[in-house]
Amino acid sequence: MWRTIMTHIPKWTVWIEALFLFIVPLVIFLVVRQIRKLDGRESRRMERLKLMEEQDRSKHADRNTLASEKEGETFTEDYQANVEKIRQAAADMADVNERSIFLENLNAAGTLFFVDGLTDKVGMDQNVLKPLMDWGRSGQEGDEPPRGESLRDMIIRQVMLVSETECTLEVQYALQKILFGSVVLMIQGIPGAFVLGTPKGNTRGVEDPISESVLRGPRVGFTETLSDNTAMLRRHGESTELAMSSFKVGKRVEKQLMVVYFRDIADPELVDEVKRRIKTIDMDEVLESGYVEQLIEDNFLSPFLQIQNTERPDRVMAALLEGRVAILLDGTPFALLVPVTYGMMLQSPEDYYERWIPGSLIRFLRFMAISISLFAPALYISFISFHPGLIPTKLVISIISSRQGVPFSTLIEALIMEISIEILREAGLRLPKPIGPAMGIVGGLIIGQAAVNAGIVSPILVIVVAVTAISSFTTPVYSAGISMRVLRFAAMFTAATFGLYGVIMFFLMLSIHMAKLHSFGVPFLSLTAPRSLKDWKDYLIRAPFQFMKNRPILLKHKDPKRQG
Repeated sequence: MWRTIMTHIPKWTVWIEALFLFIVPLVIFLVVRQIRKLDGRESRRMERLKLMEEQDRSKHADRNTLASEKEGETFTEDYQANVEKIRQAAADMADVNERSIFLENLNAAGTLFFVDGLTDKVGMDQNVLKPLMDWGRSGQEGDEPPRGESLRDMIIRQVMLVSETECTLEVQYALQKILFGSVVLMIQGIPGAFVLGTPKGNTRGVEDPISESVLRGPRVGFTETLSDNTAMLRRHGESTELAMSSFKVGKRVEKQLMVVYFRDIADPELVDEVKRRIKTIDMDEVLESGYVEQLIEDNFLSPFLQIQNTERPDRVMAALLEGRVAILLDGTPFALLVPVTYGMMLQSPEDYYERWIPGSLIRFLRFMAISISLFAPALYISFISFHPGLIPTKLVISIISSRQGVPFSTLIEALIMEISIEILREAGLRLPKPIGPAMGIVGGLIIGQAAVNAGIVSPILVIVVAVTAISSFTTPVYSAGISMRVLRFAAMFTAATFGLYGVIMFFLMLSIHMAKLHSFGVPFLSLTAPRSLKDWKDYLIRAPFQFMKNRPILLKHKDPKRQG
């Protein structure tokens, strides 16, 4: 219909162009106005966060009061009563086991409580039970063993072969330690209970990171154990300035979270802001670092990542040395880095392991590829549907001949292929590893060839979609690639509605949004339009190390120099 109107009434083209020239500034005005509203919402959100923090403190105070009342139950000198208190506290916990013993030299009974699966039974037998039983049979007649606190100290210092030992009088604390894998020992005649650290963890071995593979670089990735991850960062080198602050997140199921930074490099205000946002997390359980990422980011309505996730310890260490802050959560191999910029999403650790010339070329190709993956289908739709005059004549003739018999418009045609590619990509991820890659390649070939032979899509569109899909695979950060895939569909709809004007409007709106976006106070496009051109040494290209003597200016450092 539009082609018929444009053919028979040429003067309408002038009116349409004038209309779009009016719409573009109007859209920009509305977008800026909406961004200002979002800023106001963000300020109100910050006020709500402060209010939530105050409420959280009061909740914690009330919770601590209730917990203190509940935890006010303590052990007494009555051994049987103490054992019964543990049994009642763990009445609904069938995995809590107990082992009774008898010490001949004391003529006293004892009981060990532990959790099957969380406690290292071999360590418990060798370091707790065996030395305790041997000591219990070693007493000679006539020897009067010490009593009370003296006996307790002697058992800790001379008998137990466990490095983590403590004594407690609190029933709930003893139960909590049992549920975390420790052994609680109670002996008749000794007040309180021994807490012996013998936890066992079924951990995964250190492997090559799956989501961020490189040809040259360390073959080491984070695991699901927080202590292993912090140890990997420590092993990068001896440094007394690498600080790690521990937090507990989750109301019902607590998990340990670690904030990592260099004390002599990172901005104290940035560190305080990260800690403040983590303290506002109020959930039953934080299952993965993605929960933390979504709860502490600046703008949850933005399609862009404002916190980078990574499995690589070398990437984390490089970010820490730039003055950033890392967040590690127990139970996940993905660490979080803040603040981030758009340029970080297209940087790979391998850029710095190779020489600067090939590293710069590969990075520049990445920027080109991400532009192709975002705008290639939209430009195809706009040129074919609205602006065929901008295409060379021979190419137009070839495209028209290839599209003969295609019953759908360019938008529907492109959507069919793009949705098919996305389904194949998702299926390849969910299928078993031996089948997934083969399924993706074979499925793409079969669907593309069958669609062309059936006349559903044109061959030129298959080429455009294939180039788009290949270009999207060049993004080093997988989550950043997902954002571009979502935005690609938005660009296609604007191109189908307004043509090249729609693509330009989409680009302007996207640029305005990215320019207003912040990550923990740092502009998201700070490297694209830096305060100093010196920051461009590590943006589109990777300059030689001899030229990158200072840390990025966009971050406030205590020490801006990183090499002499």
